[in-house]
Amino acid sequence: MTIQEAVAQFLFHCQYEKNLSPKTLKAYSIDLRQLSEHLAAELGITTLAAVDKTALRAYIKSLFKGLAEKSVKRKVATLKALFNFLEREDVIAVNPFRKMEVRIKETRRLPRTVDAGDLKLLFKHLYHLKAKNEKRRPALYKNLVRDIAVLEVLFGTGARVSEVCNIGIPDVDLPGQQIRILGKGARERFLLCDKETLHAVQLYRDLWAEDLDQAGAFFRNRLGQRLSEQSVRTMLRKHARQAGLPRDITPHMLRHSLATLLLEEGVDIRYIQHLLGHTSITTTQIYTEVHRGHQVKLLAEKHPRRRFGLATA
Repeated sequence: MTIQEAVAQFLFHCQYEKNLSPKTLKAYSIDLRQLSEHLAAELGITTLAAVDKTALRAYIKSLFKGLAEKSVKRKVATLKALFNFLEREDVIAVNPFRKMEVRIKETRRLPRTVDAGDLKLLFKHLYHLKAKNEKRRPALYKNLVRDIAVLEVLFGTGARVSEVCNIGIPDVDLPGQQIRILGKGARERFLLCDKETLHAVQLYRDLWAEDLDQAGAFFRNRLGQRLSEQSVRTMLRKHARQAGLPRDITPHMLRHSLATLLLEEGVDIRYIQHLLGHTSITTTQIYTEVHRGHQVKLLAEKHPRRRFGLATA
């Protein structure tokens, strides 16, 4: 059996037996295509029988040359899933990952956030632009109303950009002041919205009513199709640049910023965990490290000890 035939069987299993998401299937497909291409080009291996520990070690080593540890870790997990499946199906007698320890230690990176002042500047710019074009340029105004609604939902709920782009019309419950979010692993959560987000979403729905149908996505582009994640990233970069922000902003930075600012306001970390859709509190605790800088600043500026002066004795 060729490697490509084995990969095809595995992807069929993932799609039709495990019912994995299209996003996961795409990632698996890319990872395994890269594996087969590397083995063929670098080692001349095209058959499954020729893949052993030596070949896999050489491939994993090559991954570190251009990828971050997190990406390497994910690709190795894909390989393990493939060979575990092949062993279970008796396609191979021995799994080459058996007794093969692969430990990848990720460099701990703190989430990149946006200062509250820069966020205020961004939204002030958007609402000013919206008011300016309401009567003068209807088409631009309509797009601005959508852009504001998307960004208000991103920052208001802390949802991932993929989650926001996949919101369906039935998911938006304005009377209930909440939006249903379908997260990773098809886990759903219902997120309450603040009044600014609700107002922006209501205005968008009223203005775009003719472009919406009950079966489709809530946020649409000018062609009536689902707004893509890349479109949101491009749109956010454009508005941030026009607002005079010092650096590019990504949708994920809005998510990180919300979590950090909520911690600074004393919001319980369990609520933030629910808001972000983390299955483990450990994932959410990364924001406490970002929050630590704020705590140090508060101690330096607000602690009552600073009023006592230096000891003279």
